[in-house]
Amino acid sequence: MNGLLTGWGNNGKHHQAVGLTYCMDMGFPGRSFVAMSRRQRDYPLEINMTLKTGREFLAIPGPTNIPEPVLAAMHRPAIEIYKGELVGITTSCLADLKKVFGTEGDTYIYISNGHGAWEAALTNTLSRGDKVLVLQSGRFAVGWGEMASMMGVEVEVLEQDERKAVDPAAVEARLKAPDAADIKAVLVVQIDTASGVLNDVPAIRRAIDAAGHDALFMVDTIASLGTTPFDMDDWGVDVAVTGSQKGLMSPPGLSFVAAGPKAARAHQTADLRTRYWDWTARQGEMHYMKFCGTPPVHGLFALRKSLDMLLEEGLENVFTRHRLLAGAVHKTVEVWSRGGSLGFNIETPEHRAPSVTPVLVKDPAHVTQLLAYCEHKAGVILGVGIGEFSGRAFRIAHMGYVNAPMLLGTLSVIDMGLGAIGIPREKGAVQAAIDHLSDAVGV
Repeated sequence: MNGLLTGWGNNGKHHQAVGLTYCMDMGFPGRSFVAMSRRQRDYPLEINMTLKTGREFLAIPGPTNIPEPVLAAMHRPAIEIYKGELVGITTSCLADLKKVFGTEGDTYIYISNGHGAWEAALTNTLSRGDKVLVLQSGRFAVGWGEMASMMGVEVEVLEQDERKAVDPAAVEARLKAPDAADIKAVLVVQIDTASGVLNDVPAIRRAIDAAGHDALFMVDTIASLGTTPFDMDDWGVDVAVTGSQKGLMSPPGLSFVAAGPKAARAHQTADLRTRYWDWTARQGEMHYMKFCGTPPVHGLFALRKSLDMLLEEGLENVFTRHRLLAGAVHKTVEVWSRGGSLGFNIETPEHRAPSVTPVLVKDPAHVTQLLAYCEHKAGVILGVGIGEFSGRAFRIAHMGYVNAPMLLGTLSVIDMGLGAIGIPREKGAVQAAIDHLSDAVGV
């Protein structure tokens, strides 16, 4: 004990001062905080004004937290790739992916992120000059369309407010128009992590059918699979794509495509097919052909364990867990919003995603300050706003490997940050989350 308190000066340099602690960092320009309790005066000790020591918590919407058993499954040497154990792992993963997608169709594993799965879906089903209809509800369906455009596909975006879910009636009306006959595919995202919307996939399918249209129905489930119900075959989805790094609780680097019979028929005449993405080539007898070369050995180890964990918990239980935790977040944001500085992006409760919640912030400067506070003072990393909401929102992820203490801890840190920075919010928000979970789970 030297009786000195340490902190950070206005110039960002560390300094010591007797009896007084200052805290400055990039998140709080021009502000200093005095941290001097009676206990500190009575029992002085050296402190650095941070509570982040310990395990850092990732609360961004991908990659999500990886379970320790999944990490452990990867911690082994590479093995034979032509026969034996790895062949069995691949076969079982492809089969269990069908269970998660809810399909009897074919499944494919790619060494890529979700954008690679987008490209695989497009190249295997479309030809140059084909037209697709993109249903806007955030950044990512539009991004999928932009990729199609670069590949020589004509793209039409059904534009709408990114604070709302896709309107099935608008889809039906567009597909009934005389000039809609040449639309080959409809593209939509089930959950868009930029806007935080949950689209009603079955309702969109019914709209396509009501229009009497024969377009392929393609759904991005990257931020939804393993977090909320998705029944590919029952819902009439022809192609579904996802990635490893969100609800599937695995490291980034793998993506997956599921293709139904209608997509398989379209594949036979698609002229956008390329060797790497090609479904036919990946159906070859040799194991390496399923990956167009060397398999992602350790990614497969991880995937096998994460699928085991999901199926052991039970998909319905997984969906219930995500629904309850999302409800806790929504209760918290409802209370915060009464202060007038924070609010939901998606105003209709039933259209809010169970995997991620963007929170709009009235003063953009507060976004930077809050992100910095949560990370540097408490070890919680929040998602930034992206797309239309860049600089105007922060995002709370509640998907994948997450439970009540992880979520409540995250919400408490955010609440602490709001108070420290001076962002107006009504108190009692975290208690509302606790009450929600207590009422829902019981004894």
